[in-house]
Amino acid sequence: MERRTIGAATLEVGAVGLGCMPMSWAYAGSRQRGEESLRAVHRALDLGSTLLDTADMYGPFKNELLVGRVLKERRAEAFVSTKVGLLVGEQHIVANGRPGYVKRACDASLRRLQTDVIDLYQLHRADPEVPVEETWGAMAELVRAGKVRALGLCAVGARAGRRTGARLHDGTIRQLERVQQVFPVSAVEAELSVWSPDALDALLPWCAARGVGFLAAMPLGNGFLTGTLTPGEGFERDDMRARHPRFTAEMMAANQPIVAGLRRVAARHGDGVTPAHVAIAWVLAQGSHVVPVPGTKQERWVTQNASAGTLRLTPQDLTELAALPAAQGSWD
Repeated sequence: MERRTIGAATLEVGAVGLGCMPMSWAYAGSRQRGEESLRAVHRALDLGSTLLDTADMYGPFKNELLVGRVLKERRAEAFVSTKVGLLVGEQHIVANGRPGYVKRACDASLRRLQTDVIDLYQLHRADPEVPVEETWGAMAELVRAGKVRALGLCAVGARAGRRTGARLHDGTIRQLERVQQVFPVSAVEAELSVWSPDALDALLPWCAARGVGFLAAMPLGNGFLTGTLTPGEGFERDDMRARHPRFTAEMMAANQPIVAGLRRVAARHGDGVTPAHVAIAWVLAQGSHVVPVPGTKQERWVTQNASAGTLRLTPQDLTELAALPAAQGSWD
């Protein structure tokens, strides 16, 4: 697989990563199977998808424990990204950016991941009660202590920006400019896909201009862009898509032209090329500093996602994809 670098620290990873969240968080719990997920992680490393993206809140903690079982055997082959800053309660999620907590959380993540260093430690969300510079300073101390190699920041939630009327990523850019004064940002993680291209407006150029890597979360649109979901099929109650405004039966039907466009492009590239291949290839085409991180818990989808790294879209393909209708049913 092609290799790409993240940030000024020139951290090298496979061009297509693996989002581990679906293995233990946010999607249907009845379909989460530990052994199947372990096979998926092993398959990713076999194929060169070295970036494993997790977080302490996924599970909570279960996801890091699962990834740690693989790292115990194959640490040298993996690039580990995990996150800090969110605590999960019974019915709520709260931010915690206190420096003492950040340091304790890092030690706990290291134990669960069965490693002595985290390649990329990301701030999941800034704590509104703590200046982000203080949180970032504590994370920088972890780098100096040899527990972390580089630091990253996850984008501020989409709905907050929409409510204020600001551009989607203005808040994230403001945070980035503040923490950059404390310690270099190596990577930013934010949603980027054919049906959620907002990062192209300002966030992706901000990263490119400063040598900051961009981890593209949800490049397959939470599964919609694969073309394998049926409108009206429904989701289990614990699946986040059951509450997402783009995943009502009405909006899934309305957004089918986007999938149809992906299918048309795929058909031009021959048998075996799928809408998912095209969706990931589109993300890869947005810049050499961009690494899509599709999430899955199944070995067969890991294999398909990794193979998208060899698909090269033509200028005609990119023009056609740029002309697809905007997705309906956003957070607006």
